[in-house]
Amino acid sequence: MDSITDLGNDVFEIDTRMAGYTGITAGYLIRSDRPCLVETGAGNSAPVVRDALAAAGIGPADLATVVVTHIHLDHAGGVGDIAEMFPNAEIVVHEKGARHLADPSRLMRSARMVWGDALDSLFGDLKPTDAVRIRAVEEVGEVDLGGGRRLESHYSPGHARHHVGLLDSLTGDLYVGDAAGVYIPETADLRPATPPPDFDLETALASLDRFRALRPSRLLFSHFGPVDLVDETLDRSTEELRLWVELVTEAHDQRLDLDHAVAMVRERTDDRYRALAPDADPEVAQKVEIISAARNNVAGIMHALETR
Repeated sequence: MDSITDLGNDVFEIDTRMAGYTGITAGYLIRSDRPCLVETGAGNSAPVVRDALAAAGIGPADLATVVVTHIHLDHAGGVGDIAEMFPNAEIVVHEKGARHLADPSRLMRSARMVWGDALDSLFGDLKPTDAVRIRAVEEVGEVDLGGGRRLESHYSPGHARHHVGLLDSLTGDLYVGDAAGVYIPETADLRPATPPPDFDLETALASLDRFRALRPSRLLFSHFGPVDLVDETLDRSTEELRLWVELVTEAHDQRLDLDHAVAMVRERTDDRYRALAPDADPEVAQKVEIISAARNNVAGIMHALETR
């Protein structure tokens, strides 16, 4: 199975093979006059990404820009490694994430608290990137792709306070990161992505409204792949967020602990997802649990309710 897939208009999907799995986290190459990588994947995926870029004709001197939608380790954990492998590439990130790429020690400490020993096999290390190579963007920003083509960044918090969506001026492709949730291509399921500590419902819904207003032609999910049904998918994203928050709020009001809240939410939501049906492929169900674990989602919403 190839790690790189041609999506047209010089856009290529790269399966970063996170933790050895296929179809968990995607990076994207825009092979324009100034080649750009959107999302590096995790630190332990960097060799896979390097080889996929080489297969598309992008060598160490060719990559002009690396952009990450946000600094969570499955999206940006490979930034330090990729920056070393591609010494001419500028690294673009939202201003709230920039210092963590230059000095990842605090981010890695908090990730270690969440993931424990599983951190190493899932993500590997985020290595520091020389601060002079990092360019921070704010509410909106722009990446020059060459030949008049550009990637516009649009601040889209709610999932994370350092999250941006990226719109390709030529294709209308919108790289949604995790702001629209998690798409499971095998079953066309869409699930929320509401991890602690940044999740906020109203902010997340406002970001989805911002995405709608951009009128994208296609959504490119980091988990996982391209989706053509733009309006329906963004509507489903909104519906999922509202439902999960409603259910977790109910559990919170009943003073259920996390385990009982997770059990209640799963009981009320699992039948919404074909990937979790009794006759579904167990490998796909396992994938859902890695990239949109009910426990992680419920914990993020609980955290939001408790700190409100």
